[in-house]
Amino acid sequence: MTSIRTIAVFGASQSKPGDGHYEEAVRCGELIARAGFGVATGGYGGTMEAVSKGARSMGGHVIGVTAPEVFITRSGANEHVTLEAPADSLVERIGYLVDETVASLALWGSLGTATELLVAWNLAFVAPFADQEPKPVAAVGEPWLTLVPHLEETLDTTSGLVHVSVTVDSAVDYIVTALS
Repeated sequence: MTSIRTIAVFGASQSKPGDGHYEEAVRCGELIARAGFGVATGGYGGTMEAVSKGARSMGGHVIGVTAPEVFITRSGANEHVTLEAPADSLVERIGYLVDETVASLALWGSLGTATELLVAWNLAFVAPFADQEPKPVAAVGEPWLTLVPHLEETLDTTSGLVHVSVTVDSAVDYIVTALS
């Protein structure tokens, strides 16, 4: 949809200013935009809004992939989104986020964030089956610091496909370096 190389960022919709995660998400958006990439998020509030806010503050392009038929009580994309891309379903929304971007980064979140991370991870796993390079995937903080190694150990997957970081800075640095 856009010629700007875009990084998908997943995270909690419940994050609020002052909770620490919100501020880290703002920083994430700033770092990605400063590196010359656009961001794509689920487009609504919480972490999605924070990433969008950070990217826009640096002049970045922000895509909000909303799902109006799924989230009927949400009024539309947050104010920092430059392009809203409504999806008809949650599956379509996640598909857009992972297919139309060059990398994925999961911040703090719950089941929805885990689902998005697992889809990006699985696509990285199967990319070599089609003679493709896996797209970079990174995850920041808990629960990913414990969950990703656990899943690598217990599932039949290639180790190291998800770069797990303690900080947003190191996760963004990993992705930017991988895309260079």
